[in-house]
Amino acid sequence: MISRADRSFLTDWLWTIDRWLLGALATLMVLGLVFGMAGSPPVAERLHLSTFHFVNRQAMFLAPAILVLFGASLMTPRQTRRVALIVFVAAMALVFASLLFGQEVKGARRWIFGVQPSEFVKPAFVVLAAWAFAEGARRRDTPANLIAILILPATITPLVLQPDFGQTMLISLVWAALFFMAGLHWFWVAGIGGLGVAGVGLAYKFVPHVRGRILRFLEPQASAGVTDTFQVDTARDSFIAGGWLGKGPGEGTLKRILPDSHTDFSFAVIGEEFGVIVCILLAALFAFIVLRALRDAQKSEDPFCRFAAAGLAMLFGVQSCINLAVNLHLMPAKGMTLPFISYGGSSLISLALGMGFLLAVTRKRPRTEVLHDAAVPGAARP
Repeated sequence: MISRADRSFLTDWLWTIDRWLLGALATLMVLGLVFGMAGSPPVAERLHLSTFHFVNRQAMFLAPAILVLFGASLMTPRQTRRVALIVFVAAMALVFASLLFGQEVKGARRWIFGVQPSEFVKPAFVVLAAWAFAEGARRRDTPANLIAILILPATITPLVLQPDFGQTMLISLVWAALFFMAGLHWFWVAGIGGLGVAGVGLAYKFVPHVRGRILRFLEPQASAGVTDTFQVDTARDSFIAGGWLGKGPGEGTLKRILPDSHTDFSFAVIGEEFGVIVCILLAALFAFIVLRALRDAQKSEDPFCRFAAAGLAMLFGVQSCINLAVNLHLMPAKGMTLPFISYGGSSLISLALGMGFLLAVTRKRPRTEVLHDAAVPGAARP
């Protein structure tokens, strides 16, 4: 048993961290490996790889992810802002590089040097936007609000050019939520909503694969000649086949013909083998993480920590909801991973960074330190 009297950095971290939040995240990481053993072997066999190729690689990525999460959670709010700025600049540079030199996969240039840099843009963007909104609310004499507005188009423009509309939509939704938290007038709510609808309309008009996905979702039968509905249909059938209790670990059959059973549609494999009850419990675990983080954000007296915690919680929650909704055929396919469950090194490490940031800004801090940050003009600078 570790005593509170022990003042080492490790015990300080343990007693100031949200241990319930940390435990829930650790549970998700372990479940990711367990569920990966169910969904990834068929894909590995189709690619003529060893049966547990993707499971072994996920375990390999998990080690640096844990180190990233732990290291990020040790940081102070000021260190969090500085690291987020460095990550954002580096990731955006790689996004631009991928547009010029990246490998084209399924008509998009999202990868370079084996990394998907847009994954790392997300948590860094949220922290920087939170800082700008917090500064704008605290000090009206700074251009922070203008920075908060300009950072969105500067971030999503190269993502649209890749194209990566899923990440663009995710970042925009979180930014809009932070803007609303900052005291956005209803006039601007309508304006931003109108721009979002216009953006979807333009994507539908000029981007064939976006139009195909929307048609497939709205009229699955009529869209058969426009785009393939096999994957979403198979995912839906997986839940029906699994029923309440599932077929049992390793007993699923539809996963053998589901192309992305280890990534975007891992939730469908869980439904077939473990059943609807386990799916509900997994969704409840995601909900617990989001609600716990929002609770911590509400309790924070530091404006930056409050905005950052809420933004990171919404980033995690919205991404989870998009993946679950796509698997359940409640929205068009977006190519979004299920946090800590789907296979992917960039996704896993970037999520660990974001959750490390979340644990850092929700740590218990002495009230005097919080008040000092709020009172000193330069204290909230990166």
